[in-house]
Amino acid sequence: MSNDSSRNFKRTLVTSALPYANGEIHLGHLAGAYLPADIYVRYLRLRGQDVLYICGSDEYGVPITLTADKLGIDPKELVDRNYESIRKSFEGFGMSFDNFSQTSREIHTETAQAFFIDMHAQGLFKQRTTKQFFSSKQNRFLADRYIEGTCPRCKSEGARGDECESCGATYDSIELINPQSVLDNSPLELRPTTHWFIPLGDLQEKLETFIDAHPEWKANVRQYCKGWFEDGLTDRAVTRDLSWGVPVPLPDHEGKVFYVWFDAPIGYVSATKEWAEAQGDAESWRQWWQDDETRLVHFIGKDNIFFHALMFPAVLMSQSENYILPDNVPANEFLNLEGQKLSTSRGFAVWLPEYLEKFQADPLRYTLARNLPETRDVDFTWNGFLTRNNNELGNNFGNLINRVFTFIHKYFDGVVPEWNEEMMTDLDRKALREVKEDLEKWDAHLAEFEIKAAMEACFHAGQVGNRYFDESAPFKSRKTDLERCGHSLGIIIQILRHLCLMLAPVVPFGMEKLWSWLGMKTELWNNGWDEGILDIPSGRQLGKQEILFPRLEQEAIEEEIERLNKMLED
Repeated sequence: MSNDSSRNFKRTLVTSALPYANGEIHLGHLAGAYLPADIYVRYLRLRGQDVLYICGSDEYGVPITLTADKLGIDPKELVDRNYESIRKSFEGFGMSFDNFSQTSREIHTETAQAFFIDMHAQGLFKQRTTKQFFSSKQNRFLADRYIEGTCPRCKSEGARGDECESCGATYDSIELINPQSVLDNSPLELRPTTHWFIPLGDLQEKLETFIDAHPEWKANVRQYCKGWFEDGLTDRAVTRDLSWGVPVPLPDHEGKVFYVWFDAPIGYVSATKEWAEAQGDAESWRQWWQDDETRLVHFIGKDNIFFHALMFPAVLMSQSENYILPDNVPANEFLNLEGQKLSTSRGFAVWLPEYLEKFQADPLRYTLARNLPETRDVDFTWNGFLTRNNNELGNNFGNLINRVFTFIHKYFDGVVPEWNEEMMTDLDRKALREVKEDLEKWDAHLAEFEIKAAMEACFHAGQVGNRYFDESAPFKSRKTDLERCGHSLGIIIQILRHLCLMLAPVVPFGMEKLWSWLGMKTELWNNGWDEGILDIPSGRQLGKQEILFPRLEQEAIEEEIERLNKMLED
């Protein structure tokens, strides 16, 4: 069985977009950048691949300082608090990061500054003086989010520094009429300020060549990049006037920090360095970032395509040292909720910490995996979640597992009954052949990031197992032909080991239990594949099962729907 995901590569470095440490994780985040990556990483580990999964919280930028100001706390206190909450939520959801770091840590500051200094020393940046609003009362330049005034388009009051919520117009903050600070309503004045810009236009030809070299990328990513090329890439500011961020490491640049778009992706590198130090080999990060035999894969939502397919590659290819470029950027579209767009400002979302207080992680992982926004926006509904849990996880998979184990423990002392080639019937062979074909399809789809298609193959394998159980009817043959009954159950155990492999990356909590009950000797996430494709022999003692996927009641779902409806009313 082939696995093209590691073709010509010794190892795979996987990243998920750094979650912004200004709030909690919701379902839209999970469906975009996190669950698909975790499924893929677990798949590679299952297959015995050398893989490193890196992430961390993105902790700089204006929204952080705004929230901290409102709460009356230091930005560092805010991001540390949110980091810990996000980390715990991810842990409860089953995210298997090798390192989940923070961009406010010293190792990130040093790494981001080194990237900047390298490019500055090469003379790659352009310096430009522009005008920006300055608050004399606060004695500082103000970013867009700190400014409001009258919209220059529709003349609405209270328009934000970069966007008017009334008419939807976007503009430069200096176009605002009667601009003032959102903190103290003090008037503002325009003052000159000097910053460094990366000349993306100078790198466009290289970036076009880079994108053209990857015809296998998803159409949404390639089309998005080509749209930017057609418009022509322009200079983009690397630095800004702000107190919270990675300081610009140049003389006479006090009060200037890096834009988040520049420093945040470098967080993948700094988090890898942090991981390497924790392993006791500080220089081992280089094999993951500077060895051409490493494959780099960025999992993101479509709103991050520009930064991961164009901006970060531009920074990487501009370094004087060799850095690998992304081999794939499988960006997902957006997840809607009950037919509406998610709205964090209104609280119209399903927040991960709140979900985990009421439900298990596996049903949500499964539900999202079955309907990921891989090529178009999709909708999550609570009733759909109920159906996936009860009818698919519960009936198609959980019920089959429970019936088989219950039967073997009751009538065969929990030992895999005798089954062998001599007793094979056409019914046996057909079931085993179909499930093996499903496993092959599953493997091929996951290697190409096609998680929904892989889950279709997995679901079909579950249907095959249930059909075989019904048609071989061990519940009847135990009364008339115990040997035939045992043989049929032995065949179903082989089907269950196939199902365990296919379900493991998606519902890891449940499948780690099933792996143990099947008496497997290897670690599931350390090339469990090699054992999982081998027959489970007769005579093996099986573990005692429990209900893996408890049935959910409609009342619990109605409570969640009602909560969302109240959000819409408010």
